[in-house]
Amino acid sequence: MNTATASYSPALSKPLSLSRAGLIFLSVFMVIVFEGAVRKWVTTSVTLPLILLRDLLAIGLIVHAWRGGHLRRYKKVAKAMFAWSCLVLGWGLLQVAGGESSPILLIIGLRFWLLYLWFAVAAAASMNESDYRAAVLLAACMMLVMAPLAVLQHFSPPGAPINAQTEGDEEGVFVVVAGVVRTTGTFSFTAGYAYFMALAAPVVFGVLAASKRTKPQTLFALAVFIAFAVGALVSGSRTAVVSSALMFSAFLFGRLLFSKMRNKGAAAATVVVSLALVAGAAFFFQEAIEVTQTRFESAAAQEDFWGRIQWFIVGEPWVLDFMTWLGAGIGYGSNLATFVRTGSSGFFPLAESESGRILLEGGLLGLAFVALKAVVLTIGLFKSFRLSSRVNSPFPLLVWLTTAIALVTWSAVGQLTANGLLGVIFALALLVFRYQIGRAHV
Repeated sequence: MNTATASYSPALSKPLSLSRAGLIFLSVFMVIVFEGAVRKWVTTSVTLPLILLRDLLAIGLIVHAWRGGHLRRYKKVAKAMFAWSCLVLGWGLLQVAGGESSPILLIIGLRFWLLYLWFAVAAAASMNESDYRAAVLLAACMMLVMAPLAVLQHFSPPGAPINAQTEGDEEGVFVVVAGVVRTTGTFSFTAGYAYFMALAAPVVFGVLAASKRTKPQTLFALAVFIAFAVGALVSGSRTAVVSSALMFSAFLFGRLLFSKMRNKGAAAATVVVSLALVAGAAFFFQEAIEVTQTRFESAAAQEDFWGRIQWFIVGEPWVLDFMTWLGAGIGYGSNLATFVRTGSSGFFPLAESESGRILLEGGLLGLAFVALKAVVLTIGLFKSFRLSSRVNSPFPLLVWLTTAIALVTWSAVGQLTANGLLGVIFALALLVFRYQIGRAHV
């Protein structure tokens, strides 16, 4: 394939030769996505072993990248992460000394605040081009698995085995309206499915926009896109619907914006085909759309939708009133710490929003964390926009838009699955700068 027309999602056409780092990364990714299925439909006793397994794999990848000298590829990033890690550790010890935390909560906090950020940097530094393409292909194939499962869950009653959990009951299944579940895919909770949909979005659109050499490649790209559209329509989740619609709009705009002038017609054709496919999916799943609309209406009657989005981004309005300079202890607001302290993980003790938990857990350190994320996202979005312009593909920008959503709104310092998925999308975001695999044929 000519490098001038190579795809930015080339996993469809080249053979894969995976490195040790790539195998570990893919293993962690698969455990994150499928551990909920084992916990839901087999036994809940595997929860802790699976979490320990993926954490040990993540640590193994970090050690591999360090011992192999791969971190030198991201020398500035690694130095910044090391300085940040020392600051978090030092602040956590200060919280322990001040009586606001304990050694076990500090260990949990270090895991949530640092482990999967280091995992992302280590993966991006040590993975080769084949690993990167395999990760893209794996995410696309997961979408093909997730959509039929979500459809089956949507059309099954809450008490059906596909929706019920082991050691659970029908009352514990979240519903959109009476008798219609909020789908979870392989995850054990609705937010996990919404996070996965957001992570898959840039991959789906990257595959759709990629140049194709054979009919099977074209059919695969169309199948992945239809699966994504259907998965969003039957989700019953406002988060999944809104984020999917925003990313789809960004893809359509980016497809037209970043294409070369002589290829504007082909880009416009892609937009028309994409809209037609979405319209077709919407026609077949009208009932799901009506159910989701009912969910939006019922939620709007109880809360200010745009106000909720605002405090999910910047934190609840009361957070600053309760924040102390030292903080309640890093890790204190996580579900794991809550389970360790109370034996239950069904609630967040500090705040529901990511920014709120960070500020209440870390105090002044939390403010520094929020500022650090803002700096990283500003640099990443700026560089990805320039890269998209240079390679004539919206893919880099879409990956960083997803990363921005993840860093700001996901429950990464509070929820185990969100924490792991953040590491995966952040690794892919760093890899788009390292492997500029030709120019997209747009």
